[in-house]
Amino acid sequence: MSLIKSKPLLFPIAAHAALALYVIVLVLPLLWLLATSFKPTPEIYSGHPTFLPKQFSLAHYAGVLQEENILRSMWNSLAVGLLSTVAVALIALPAAYALARFKSAANHLVLGWILTSQIFPAILIMIPLYVVLRSLKLTDSLAGLTLVYVVWALPFVLWMLHGYLKGIPVELEEAAMIDGATRSQTLYRVLLPLLMPAVGAAMLFAFISAWNEFFFALVLMKSPSAVTLQVELARFTGMEGQARTGPLAAASVIATIPSVILFGVIQKWFSSGLLAGAMKN
Repeated sequence: MSLIKSKPLLFPIAAHAALALYVIVLVLPLLWLLATSFKPTPEIYSGHPTFLPKQFSLAHYAGVLQEENILRSMWNSLAVGLLSTVAVALIALPAAYALARFKSAANHLVLGWILTSQIFPAILIMIPLYVVLRSLKLTDSLAGLTLVYVVWALPFVLWMLHGYLKGIPVELEEAAMIDGATRSQTLYRVLLPLLMPAVGAAMLFAFISAWNEFFFALVLMKSPSAVTLQVELARFTGMEGQARTGPLAAASVIATIPSVILFGVIQKWFSSGLLAGAMKN
């Protein structure tokens, strides 16, 4: 009997152990990167690696922030990421609502296209994409790169919002309309508060996808003044594969700041309950 009672306890213990191991594997490289960014160059290449820096130094951060290319490329990535995120949200939200609430024969075709578009790798569409952008004179342009990121992130975000919308009972909207609310009031005061967690997750995905993207930016952007941060970070590695480890670590830490700030701004959206909109007056 004691053996039978102990078996259910093994599963939570195993699950927590696996989760702890996952966190360690995930966080340890980030902590090592952060520690490396504060080590002087001789200590990094001393041949005796240590986790914590023996001598705390901000020289790598000072050097990175003094490089004009880094600051300009960070601004380019920030502009492209924010613009593409807003555009994706403005397009995907009404499209997902139309697919979820208005039934038609075209819905299955659209949803099928969304799933199909996720099958093809980026390198497969690079040549036709470049030809299209060249015909529009949008190559080597932040506007063209923003358009690419919008098109690339839109299918997944649309699918995410569509699935979330289908889980919201339509009776909530009908009850609001019975009480005299117009459709626009229903969407703004009832449906939108319920969608905040999904919209926050979608915007976070779209921004991180654009901020971390490397392949499209490498192929499409040629001018030094138009490259994004990820392309600029790749230049810390020399022609023979020898990386400037200290400056690269400092620049990589700086590159994580916008994503962390964005998550901190929208994290309250994730805590919204499913019935938050139904409780509004």
